[in-house]
Amino acid sequence: MKKIIPGEVSTADLHQYLLGAVSPRPIAFASTIDENGIANIAPYSFFNCFSSNPPIVVFSSNRRVSNNTTKDTLTNIEKNKEVVINVVNHAIVRQMAIASVDFPSEESEFNKSGLTKIKSELVAPYRIAESPAHLECKVQEIIPLGDKGGAGHLIICKVVMMHVAESVLDEDGKINPHKIDLMGRMGRAFYVRASGQAVMPIFQSVTEIVIGYDALPEAIRNSKILTGNNLGQLAGLKTWPTMKQADAFLQQKETIKEKLAKCENQNQVFDLAKSLLDEDDQREAAANVLVSGL
Repeated sequence: MKKIIPGEVSTADLHQYLLGAVSPRPIAFASTIDENGIANIAPYSFFNCFSSNPPIVVFSSNRRVSNNTTKDTLTNIEKNKEVVINVVNHAIVRQMAIASVDFPSEESEFNKSGLTKIKSELVAPYRIAESPAHLECKVQEIIPLGDKGGAGHLIICKVVMMHVAESVLDEDGKINPHKIDLMGRMGRAFYVRASGQAVMPIFQSVTEIVIGYDALPEAIRNSKILTGNNLGQLAGLKTWPTMKQADAFLQQKETIKEKLAKCENQNQVFDLAKSLLDEDDQREAAANVLVSGL
């Protein structure tokens, strides 16, 4: 593997290696306001949620690598300790890109990007009307991480009110990832759209004890057909079936039983199990196929 040692590569190159590896990252479209009432918006991808009680989100405004200066967002927050973090969905990603340009401080990125400002309820900075979710925040602390170009300032924000568009909610009132259609930032000019086929559910209880990889039969662990993800699916079962349980299970699954009967060797059994795991995450079915077929 290629070794990247901080201090032996330029900050600009290290920055891109870090961003290319630590990705995708959510985007904080931060809205602030200066002492003259000029509204500023700027995107930051060093961002995440770190606590729900209290509700804390953190983003970092880095010093510019080119000249070691800081950005208007940081200046405004240092003065009034308030910010609105708007999320970025696919519908506004190009307008977000315009807002990332280093316009003069007296220019509002709302005007330059064509985005619409609406009043917040508990803080002074405006919200972005086109964004599907807004977090009104009081800034609790700003932690400088260095004094050279590329150094970050961790901006620790307490969410005092959250707004979510009704249009992105399911019938049960939860946010639907396909409806909210968020964008994530990767390295260089690359972004990712977090909806459609890019989004997948992974059902795995974290409170129930599972058998783990080491409890899988050796033939299965050494399979050249089952992938690491397939083995992880099987290792996530609460119990490994016995032959009696496998027979009883397959009696209820005629289609799978017929496919298993046509398998002529171990590899074909593995292929059948893999198809079950890949198509519908049928971990239980795959395990019973493997028990009966090996």
